[in-house]
This record gives sequence, C-alpha cells and structure tokens, in this order.
Amino acid sequence: MLTVARPPYLLRKIYPRCVWRMPANNNKIYLTFDDGPVPEVSPWVLDVLKHYKVKATFFCVGDNVKKHPEIYERILTEGHQVGNHTYNHIKGLRSANNDYFENVQQCHELVNSRLFRPPYGQIKHSQQNYLAKKFRVIMWDVLSYDYSHLVSKEKCLNNVIKNTRNGSIIVFHDSVKAYPNLQFALPRAIEYLQDKRFRFSLF
Repeated sequence: MLTVARPPYLLRKIYPRCVWRMPANNNKIYLTFDDGPVPEVSPWVLDVLKHYKVKATFFCVGDNVKKHPEIYERILTEGHQVGNHTYNHIKGLRSANNDYFENVQQCHELVNSRLFRPPYGQIKHSQQNYLAKKFRVIMWDVLSYDYSHLVSKEKCLNNVIKNTRNGSIIVFHDSVKAYPNLQFALPRAIEYLQDKRFRFSLF
C-alpha cells in the first residue's frame, strides 16, 4: 500500500485557502486527532497527553459529542483545543453543498470552534471557499495512517517521526479503528519529538 505521509505539493496549491502547515520559522508543531470523542479511545489519548504534558487539537464529530458529552468536556477542561469535523463524518465530494453546510452547522452548534477539518480531507472548491469565510480550514502536513489495517504500527510511527518538521500539523485518530496503531505510535512519537526539542502548540 502506498502511504504518502506528506500531502503532495500540487494538492496544497489546489486548495490554497486551507491551512496545510503552520509557519516554519520556529520549532512549533501541532498534534491533532480526528473522529472522536469515543469512550474506547479518547480517554486513553487524554491520559497520554496529560502524562507527557502535551496539548492537542481534537476535530470532533458532532454526533460523537452528543453521545459522549462528558469526554468532550474533559477535552476542554484539560486545556485542549477543539474543531469541527462535521456532524456525521460525511464526505464533501459526495455531498450537495447545502447538505454539507447544514451538517457542518449542526456540529458547530455543539462544538464552539472556528476550526474545521473536512472528513477524509475531501472538500469541493465551492465548499472550501464558503467555509473559509467562517472557519480556518485545517488540513495536515503529516498523516500517520493509524487508521489503516494495511499499515503496521511501526510504519505508523515512522510516518510521523520521519516527516515532522517545523510547523507540521500531525494527524492521528481517536477512533476504535485506529487504536491498535495509535497505542504503539502515539507515546513513542511524542517522546521522540520532545527529545528533538519540538514544542507542541495549539492553533
């Protein structure tokens, strides 16, 4: 399986109103998690972040926030940042614009944030242009592929430690599907990056 941890340059040029990487003039990096909160994984992630004294940004699915408000509140209470990941984790390329915008708004009513990340990284130009007026549309600089059963836990870790650079936006997933790889890769990645003197920051 071909796993390109860093998005191609052309893709970044096609979607110029999206944020792919933060300024590279310092050693800050941005750890993010998609698809939660879920009770099987998110509390463990929060425990790991607390242990290493790291803050992260959680792009939350609205339906999961509605089902698990206590975990969502813990994310906020422990000083992490949240973002909108639509209400039902829908694909922008397969959705009519009005339906997509309504789904984003439904999530926004539960997740009070001006950050948005499209599920699967899929978004139409018209959706990008509309949502960029209201949100900072955050993509990524490093994709761990923790969610793929075709990617080993070692490869997942390598994707992160080999590709992270100043200003990198790193994507993990606090989802059941990603948990086997996440358990191995997340603490090791944090330790490695802290040893390299990267500073974990929020948007």
